[in-house]
Amino acid sequence: METEKNKKPTQEETFQIDMRIVEELTLKITRKKIIMTRFRFNMEPLQAFYLLAAHYSVEVKRRHGNPFFDENTKKNLWAMASYLTQKDPKFGVMMCGTPGNGKTTLLYTLSAAIDDLINKGHFAFLSRDIRPGLCIVDAKDITEIAKDLDELRRYRTFPLLAIDDLGKEPTEILDFGNVLNPVIDLLEYRYNRQLFTVVTTNLTPKEIREKYGARIADRFNEMLEVIRFNDISYRKLNRNG
Repeated sequence: METEKNKKPTQEETFQIDMRIVEELTLKITRKKIIMTRFRFNMEPLQAFYLLAAHYSVEVKRRHGNPFFDENTKKNLWAMASYLTQKDPKFGVMMCGTPGNGKTTLLYTLSAAIDDLINKGHFAFLSRDIRPGLCIVDAKDITEIAKDLDELRRYRTFPLLAIDDLGKEPTEILDFGNVLNPVIDLLEYRYNRQLFTVVTTNLTPKEIREKYGARIADRFNEMLEVIRFNDISYRKLNRNG
């Protein structure tokens, strides 16, 4: 006679889920798995805002420009600060908009702020065996990097990686007759491992979907917080100012 535990479920019973059993098994599995730490700034949003604002000012002056703390710049700095201080943020951020509106400047601002906090021991979970800061690579350069598999593997596994100017690179390249999609492969790898990834691009959501396909576009929606920059050129303002 079959015990209750070993009793074979009927067809109707197979559509019923005992959530107590699911929860018990989930707890057992969770104890064995390491929950990945999401990258974030462990501070209040206003603290992060002022930290970014200070590094933004330094970065613009380094380029012999004048820092513009207009409403657009403050909006972008606050959006980044708010994202970085969420309790459970997405594991990446995308800055998108027209050329010259400050995306790359904010990217280097973020990189400097991260270096600042690393030097203060803020990110204890980052391994010292791998480059701990934010590695920034131009999207066009990834096609060259992809020709060296060992080098590509290094970039894929960086804890913090930024791809600047996504969309400027060719989607496909030929390598000894093989068709490669190095940027897509890189993004897929980082998506699967939930590695912190920053992207800047001039492409619209529609253009991203057309260039990279629905699969990558849908992954972007899941992995990347989007900061949309207003249509303004700070290069022109600095030239005229």
